[in-house]
Amino acid sequence: MLRQQDVGHRIVVRRIVGIREGRQQFSDALGELVELSETHITLATDAGPLRVPVGEVHRAKRVPPARRPTAAAVIALEVAADEAWPAPVRGRLGDWRLRSAAGWTGRANSALPIGDPDRPLPEALDAVQRWYADHGQPALVNTPLPLAAPVGAELDARGWTSRPPVLVQTVPLATLTTTAPDQPVTLAAAPADDWLAVAADRKGGLPEAARHVLTAVDLVRFAELRVDGRLLAVGRGTVTGERRWLGVSLLEVLPEARRRGFAGAVVRALAGWAAAEGATHAFLQVEQHNVGAVALYRRLGFTTHHTYLTRVAP
Repeated sequence: MLRQQDVGHRIVVRRIVGIREGRQQFSDALGELVELSETHITLATDAGPLRVPVGEVHRAKRVPPARRPTAAAVIALEVAADEAWPAPVRGRLGDWRLRSAAGWTGRANSALPIGDPDRPLPEALDAVQRWYADHGQPALVNTPLPLAAPVGAELDARGWTSRPPVLVQTVPLATLTTTAPDQPVTLAAAPADDWLAVAADRKGGLPEAARHVLTAVDLVRFAELRVDGRLLAVGRGTVTGERRWLGVSLLEVLPEARRRGFAGAVVRALAGWAAAEGATHAFLQVEQHNVGAVALYRRLGFTTHHTYLTRVAP
């Protein structure tokens, strides 16, 4: 049967759909597992989200991805994501990246172990812990999977825990730009005060380090969707990774304005801007248990490129 580590991966489910002449009838579904609970599983299929009660599951298993990205592709995307979310305090350990932003978000306050740390793995992780201790922070390590599986195994042996899995999802920009935004969206080079207020409410405040993370990118736009002058939806877009990647972050629609297509309009507006800058693909990062967001991104055409875990020192 399935386990939590299967979330974010392709699975096939054989479900019981009825009984005919005393025999059970089955139907198979193939898709990405986005939620696994004691009562049901949820798949993102080509036809849309599918929620299957556990009692209807006859058999379920993980299947190989349609196309597993190469290690080089994972590294390139992780580098683009790092450039799109730049921590103000940075260090290097060989190819590994060390990042600190006064504790604001895991991405900006964790080591990124891609490439060669220039020393044996145990010594590298010791050095990571010393670097974060010197900066007065707990040590965090983001492990892109399966690329950083050896790092994960060493952290397991040291008793490190894991935060919920994060899906790194991508889509060709051409998929997003075939339809124009159906709502007026303004793209600003700097965030307005009410834009920052929405971001602060979502992220639990905005210290000075957060403003650096948000703005210290050469190509960045802050999307605003307003109705009668009131800000109802926001998003942030960056173009990084040798101008190939649009990074979508802080996509937020106020609760009273949801289910009106505003999130899709914001993403499409950012996609149009990024395409004009020469980008060809978009990426975003979403926690696997955020079923609503995963379903939204699936409708827009995003699929999981790879996953990562944020590991926490004991």
